[in-house]
Amino acid sequence: MDSNAGDMTLADATAPARRRRRRPASATARPANRGATVSGTIYRDLRDDIVSLRRKPGEPLIEKEVADTYGVSRTPVREAMLKLADEGLVEVFPQSGTFVARIPLSALPEAIAIRRALEEATVRYAAEQATGSQVARLRANLELQREMEEAGNFDGFHEADEEFHALLAEISGYPGFWTVTQQVKRQVDRYRHLTLPVAGRMKKALAEHGAVVEAIAARDPDRAVAELRRHLTDLQLGIADVQRTNPHYFTN
Repeated sequence: MDSNAGDMTLADATAPARRRRRRPASATARPANRGATVSGTIYRDLRDDIVSLRRKPGEPLIEKEVADTYGVSRTPVREAMLKLADEGLVEVFPQSGTFVARIPLSALPEAIAIRRALEEATVRYAAEQATGSQVARLRANLELQREMEEAGNFDGFHEADEEFHALLAEISGYPGFWTVTQQVKRQVDRYRHLTLPVAGRMKKALAEHGAVVEAIAARDPDRAVAELRRHLTDLQLGIADVQRTNPHYFTN
């Protein structure tokens, strides 16, 4: 389970992505947030770096370097890495070290299928009850996505995309759907970060999101589900192409 998914407020979920940009991974000291455990802060930062591919699959994670970055002992670093290992994001080899895990190809179709089932229910409920102001919020998010696409800002587009799906869950009346979805999609997110630089991919995703919004605005649940299904099916169909382009990032 994504331990900080529940920490996101509705204001956070709809705040413009450009105001919440994360820094790249670096060796600059990054003290733990107040009110959070040290290991929890390190876990969240490493997880975000891994999911966003700022830390690449196969890259070594050296406890001492991470500990020095945060100005802490190795104990909270080790705790964070063990949690990441439990989630399949890092691999620990006793005689060799700790490494960012490669993306498991076998896990992607199942994770996408689970996400599709949850989000189809989400958009159906959203289309049945969305208010005019809620549709306006979705359209405002589409504008943000368009800005990120035109700027070639992959990280910004991904964050706006995440906010879009969180908004759908909020509008559906079942925000927990998105929380549950986040439990199963970390590996998919890593794969998606590889797809965004593909020529035309962001523009295509934006058009697919727009089709979902128009179906919701028309109060057409069946059409909303069909458009969402098309959007996520395209994601699954691209796996083989991305794997051929980046074979060293994947494992069977």
